[in-house]
Amino acid sequence: METDSINSNFSYLGRKFSDLNVNDDSAAFSDCNSDRSGEFPTASSQSRRLLLTCNSDNSEELISQLVSDLQSDDIDDQKQAAMGIRLLAKNKPENRIKIAIAGAIKPLVSIISSNDAQLQEYGVTAILNLSLCDENKELIASSGAIKPLVRALKLGTSTARENAACALLRLSQIEENKIAIGRSGAIPPLVNLLENGNFRGKKDACTALYSLCSVKENKIRAVQAGIMKPLVELMADFGSNMVDKLAFVLGQLVSTPEARAALVEEGGIPVLVEIVEVGTQRQKEIAVGILLQLCEDSLTYRTMVAREGAIPPLVALSQTGTSRAKQKSEALIEVLRQPRSGNIAASARTSNLSV
Repeated sequence: METDSINSNFSYLGRKFSDLNVNDDSAAFSDCNSDRSGEFPTASSQSRRLLLTCNSDNSEELISQLVSDLQSDDIDDQKQAAMGIRLLAKNKPENRIKIAIAGAIKPLVSIISSNDAQLQEYGVTAILNLSLCDENKELIASSGAIKPLVRALKLGTSTARENAACALLRLSQIEENKIAIGRSGAIPPLVNLLENGNFRGKKDACTALYSLCSVKENKIRAVQAGIMKPLVELMADFGSNMVDKLAFVLGQLVSTPEARAALVEEGGIPVLVEIVEVGTQRQKEIAVGILLQLCEDSLTYRTMVAREGAIPPLVALSQTGTSRAKQKSEALIEVLRQPRSGNIAASARTSNLSV
């Protein structure tokens, strides 16, 4: 990948982010692919038989039986059926459409609403694996899965919460679902998972929030839910292996004045300046882009950034960074060196230098 081309693009979830230069081929976000939990909690003979059957080529009869068992009055039958569907959808992508056609989605949505934590977890994970098929996403959403997934995100086991975040991410790839997911209350528990989850949970929450916060009303919800505190704290931890992901989320949010104010209040300016000084090339460029948005229309923020010592590392970046990083650094330096004027010319330049 060209690292100094002005027109280089970063693509994620089908969206192109022009003018982002990256220095490696790794994705900025976790993929939230099929579940990564263990196959079964116990090695019962019934579980082993089910696992062997799920790996066979004759799946139609098994799928039909599993869908029937999902609607059983016996909770153990429901658990076995949900595990079987989960495995069929996880290991054989072609089964995902077969399972949906067989009518599994609506009973799985009902299972997600169960008060039995283990059954709920199996249902959430099965829905996640089915949502990996693009053809299933609309059916899952229209079957009423969003609100039960949000409930699992709030109240489920750690695995259920992580997989619910991933399932909501998959559903959010349909643009109109983003608003529905936000209005169903998903943003606060995603912020909670980002702040308090394990490493996988934090990554999954970060990825889901990035997708959802392309919608303005979800950006406001995220700020109101207190997203800036964990974003800034985690970005300050260079050992977290999440700085890039978090910076992309922050760059998504700072288009709103509420987010800019919250970023400053949570001590984000020193963290961003440190990233410009010691981060990777990609991190530096994202941080400069965020600082540009922060400073463009605010004399107060320009003064704070300048006093934090931003100009020396910006000068260094303007000399050694990628072409795009150099442009952004030069534009920000120009803004910071004229803090007492409106600097219309500089503002015109920064408007064309998105994060």
